[in-house]
Amino acid sequence: MKVLVYGSINIDMNYHVDHIVLPGETISALKFEKSAGGKGANQAAALAKAGLEVYMAGKAGRDGDFLLELLRSYGVNTGHVAVYEGPTGHAIIQLDKNKQNSIFLFSGGNGEITLEEIDSTLESFGKGDLIVLQNEIVHLGEIIGAAAEREMVICLNPSPYNPDIETLPLERVNVFFVNEIEGAAMAGLPACRDFQAILERLAARFPAAEFILTAGPEGAFYARGKERAGAPIVESPVLDTVGAGDTFSGYFIAARSRGYTPQEALDLAARAASIAVSRPGAMASVPRADEVF
Repeated sequence: MKVLVYGSINIDMNYHVDHIVLPGETISALKFEKSAGGKGANQAAALAKAGLEVYMAGKAGRDGDFLLELLRSYGVNTGHVAVYEGPTGHAIIQLDKNKQNSIFLFSGGNGEITLEEIDSTLESFGKGDLIVLQNEIVHLGEIIGAAAEREMVICLNPSPYNPDIETLPLERVNVFFVNEIEGAAMAGLPACRDFQAILERLAARFPAAEFILTAGPEGAFYARGKERAGAPIVESPVLDTVGAGDTFSGYFIAARSRGYTPQEALDLAARAASIAVSRPGAMASVPRADEVF
């Protein structure tokens, strides 16, 4: 099985601040760091570090060359990343003294992917291969449709969540990764902490799909049809939460591909995420397989 991550490639601009800036407020950053990021690239790094054969597809500018080199150093094949003369996408990240973050994105190359590039990339993949998607690139619906026609296994993390998600062919998705806010929105519920109610709605709406719901300090939950599982977080010192969710999803996928049960995969993914939050950075914080399995 090959894993194709078709997703965002970003340069992360990390600003350490006392608190997340308020509307109309100007504050000084305590520290600045530039690093590799993007949910797609982060997940590709996590999947590769977990030991899978991973291919990255997307679009980046020349300013993102260092990012592609880093992905390759983790074992990710970047041959399907189109390089163009515009800017790479980037994220402005505020990380406060309580280790919470606030992020806004500029799409850059993530918004310049063409249908021709998508068709060319998917020609190299087929039945049984896995495609991992997020909501930070254009033509997501077309990618889902084309991957389904090729009988690929489709994993979707609908983040950042917006109403356009509901226009996608979600019935063709095999695995969903959602947090509590995304899950409640897809379930047609107001934001709430009733995770079981969210999962019941989602499982009823998409009975053939797997749902993995991450709920911060409350742990993570799994649903498919009538099957349920859950795992608490693994306590560890928290240094940086950026990329923790991408680490979790990457290791859950890797564990399932190795034949682990949903419960075992949740436990292993929680362990991986606990290691990630104890380290700085997004890709750099992702543990390697021998630290988790």
